[in-house]
Amino acid sequence: MPDVKLRRGLSALGLFVCCALLLAAIVPAEAQRLGHDRRQNAPGQFDFYVLSLSWSPSYCEAANERGQGRNDQQCGARPYSFVVHGLWPQYERGFPESCQVPAPRLNRNIVSSMLDLMPSPRLIFHEWDKHGTCSGLSASGYFQAVRKARAVVKIPERFIDLDRHLNVTPGEVEAAFIAVNPSLPRDAISVTCDTRRLHEVRICMGKDFGFRSCAENERRACRRDRLVMPPVRGG
Repeated sequence: MPDVKLRRGLSALGLFVCCALLLAAIVPAEAQRLGHDRRQNAPGQFDFYVLSLSWSPSYCEAANERGQGRNDQQCGARPYSFVVHGLWPQYERGFPESCQVPAPRLNRNIVSSMLDLMPSPRLIFHEWDKHGTCSGLSASGYFQAVRKARAVVKIPERFIDLDRHLNVTPGEVEAAFIAVNPSLPRDAISVTCDTRRLHEVRICMGKDFGFRSCAENERRACRRDRLVMPPVRGG
């Protein structure tokens, strides 16, 4: 009788071990399928960056339609064309976010130093909390990385002082960036949009700030045939 109980116990243990091993194999695979990474939200553990450049006139036109533009520093008298929305750590599928809660305090001097690229203190605080904390860098190191990434990308001249509404296709915007950034692969850039306006240009970069391909970026790209680029104020 004890031998029977022992055999049953060993069989149950073997079944438990098999199930545990099977679950351990399935969970990471399912997480990858759903766009999650086993390193989820571990600071510094990511594969590449996305530099997101926002077309400021679109942002401000939309804000004015909602009655919110008057109180937004980005939409004041100073004209802006493309501004930095953020530098986002990415996995090959999916991305980390808010990797330290609460986030380390952001020095006001850092905020002031970034207003030429990111003309909104609220945006700077938000980007540090949500994305910067996932970089594995200090606050000063992260915003230095933002500045380095932005310095790599040349903006097409036709977009710098745009003085009228411009109708474009997403492909035309991408082609204009590729023309002035010859090392930029076609599958490293994508355009996003709202219902009718160009929203952002997103460019994939390695941790060394070199351009790199990224299929994941294209999945979130704009699918509209034509877009409007509102003019730069005073352009």
